[in-house]
Amino acid sequence: MAITALDQRTALVLIDLQKGIAGAQTVPPAEGVVANAARLVKAFHAAGLPVVAVNVSFASDFGDALKPRNERKSAASRSPGWDELMPELELQPTDIYVTKHNWSAFYGTDLDLQLRRRGITNIVLAGIATSIGVEGTARGAHERAYNVTFASDAMSDRSMAAHEHSLQVIFPMIGETGTTAEIIAMLKGNKEG
Repeated sequence: MAITALDQRTALVLIDLQKGIAGAQTVPPAEGVVANAARLVKAFHAAGLPVVAVNVSFASDFGDALKPRNERKSAASRSPGWDELMPELELQPTDIYVTKHNWSAFYGTDLDLQLRRRGITNIVLAGIATSIGVEGTARGAHERAYNVTFASDAMSDRSMAAHEHSLQVIFPMIGETGTTAEIIAMLKGNKEG
């Protein structure tokens, strides 16, 4: 569903826009995703609305990491600094920072508490990977009755098929989708209205 509205109490939630993930090969390319996410950060700051930066990280012994029996192991590099958020986002100390250990930013974190204490009813999601961290978080938000808006040009995945499946099949059942420009225009309209 195309974007029709943003609630007055909307937060931007950025998923895994960190060096080790944004540095991987994605489609669409991560550079454009990070640039659009940075535009959203600037717009949310200007509107006085919360920005949540979520990264994924693990203890040095990986004791807090899932160890599932599956066919595909994580391709993320764990080199020093891999979990550092992208500096291009120009995040502020007053932003909300959440570290997750799973696909969903809601599972095992205080994200829901942080949003509810601020009266948030709508989240705008962006990040990498569309079909993993973004979709996992979207499902968690939907289960908690948040209105969900997806910034379609501020997310990417390792495969175009996975990215498109989330955008075309899953996300329309969870919320509304808009471009970065459409979301920023809606934010400005909320502020003026």
